[in-house]
Amino acid sequence: MTAERTDPEDPVAGTPYGAVRGRWERGVAVFRGIPYAAPPFGEHRFRPPVPPEPWDGVRDAGAFGPTAPKPPYSPAFARYLSDPVIPGDDCLNLNVWTPEPGPGGRLPVLVWLHGGALTRGSSAVPVYDGHAFARDGVVLVSVNYRLGVEGYGLFPDTPPNPGLRDQLAALRWVHDTIAAFGGDPDRITLCGQSAGAISTGALLAAPQTQGLIRRAVLQSGPPEASERDKVRRMVRRMANRLRIPATAQAFAEVDRGLLLRTQAEVGRLSSPVLGGPAFGIVVDGDLVPRDPLQALLDGEAAPGVDLLMGWTRDEYRLWLVPGGLVDHVERLGPVAFAGAMARCRAGHEVPRGYRTLHPEAGPAETVGQMVTDHLLRLPLHRLAEARPGSSYLYEFAWPSNRPGLGACHALELGFVFDTGEDPDSVRLAGEGAPQELADAMHGAWVRFATTGDPGWQPWDDTHPVRVLGDGEPHTVSGPRDAEFALWNSGAPAPHPERTAELALAVRRLRRSVAAVRRH
Repeated sequence: MTAERTDPEDPVAGTPYGAVRGRWERGVAVFRGIPYAAPPFGEHRFRPPVPPEPWDGVRDAGAFGPTAPKPPYSPAFARYLSDPVIPGDDCLNLNVWTPEPGPGGRLPVLVWLHGGALTRGSSAVPVYDGHAFARDGVVLVSVNYRLGVEGYGLFPDTPPNPGLRDQLAALRWVHDTIAAFGGDPDRITLCGQSAGAISTGALLAAPQTQGLIRRAVLQSGPPEASERDKVRRMVRRMANRLRIPATAQAFAEVDRGLLLRTQAEVGRLSSPVLGGPAFGIVVDGDLVPRDPLQALLDGEAAPGVDLLMGWTRDEYRLWLVPGGLVDHVERLGPVAFAGAMARCRAGHEVPRGYRTLHPEAGPAETVGQMVTDHLLRLPLHRLAEARPGSSYLYEFAWPSNRPGLGACHALELGFVFDTGEDPDSVRLAGEGAPQELADAMHGAWVRFATTGDPGWQPWDDTHPVRVLGDGEPHTVSGPRDAEFALWNSGAPAPHPERTAELALAVRRLRRSVAAVRRH
């Protein structure tokens, strides 16, 4: 692809595959839609990424590139979350915001991996605009990668985790190329939220990334590997609906639109709170040789990498409030508790302990916080315990101005990127989000990417957690230690006979929730 220059003052930078022309916007240079790998279709479908074809001349990089194939959010979630769709096959692309394009600069670099349950999202979401980072001296790179069955389907005839391999290819591109955009390849911070944080954790633990990552930020997502059977069930259910073999070759012959509609229908029964079949990163013996969390806890991966990790106070509310699910779970009461116990493989002592610690909380809040602690907060807490002195924890506590959302999952993003005035941030935060909170959060991320210190005490035996959004930023010692102790107390898991009952309860709960979603 070539294009004529439209302005002799447009910034131009070199890449291994050809030169690209960006745009000056509000004092920073922006390059969008730069390919880091070939289009993942045709002979490359469901396969690991390969380098793109080089181009002659200067390629225009003024607009976001195509987004990966994905189903839309349901109407209930689309009220709060934007997810632009840009058609085209060349979806393995990235974007760069930099204040100093050209070689010679040695600015810190932040590489952003978007969230979306590995099935939705893209680097084109307006909330992720990197202008504020570049304004404050950090080169921001945001990445598109394959999603859903294209990126995380598990097949017998292709290697696992192609979406994670896309991210690795993008990270290598950044390390090899970012100096041409003013960045320092030795000061790369890998950062992600939700599924992006899970991906960040997996890449931290991957042998192939050693020496590529100096720091990492995990927002509302722990290092983890999904059970292979859980991913296989997604693929098999899709195959059964499509009446095809559960192979990559058979899936590649299906119309893409039909594939996305089938994926969305099968995924309707999945939920972060309730579990169910879902796409995820799996142990593959290669890029993911073992469970990423355990590898990091054992100290055999990412030595010397500084970590900034945290969560929002009411993560679960984004999963349950849209469509009225929180009220439905509230009414289910004992069934909801049984479902949570099955999801967390917990005995009665755990929910009983949560009710004792928070007697004012209803079933939905208790279940939501209990599952969030088990799946998200406790793993990050354990990781900080294993890496004291170089780990920093935070809790985002500001409640949205949208009714019922509280300090929900993803709400902190507009503050981290300092994009709170963008209409897409307002969708989730409502009008009037406090700029001083954005200044505090964005400033902490800039400091961490620059120096490795976000501005508060690193993890030690006092368990310091920075609370952002509940009054002035302040540090609290062990704010969730009592809840975490419930999981560490050795409370017995359910008896095998009881486990079958709980599994039946969680299936009933999922079906009930799915019925609400249909309406």
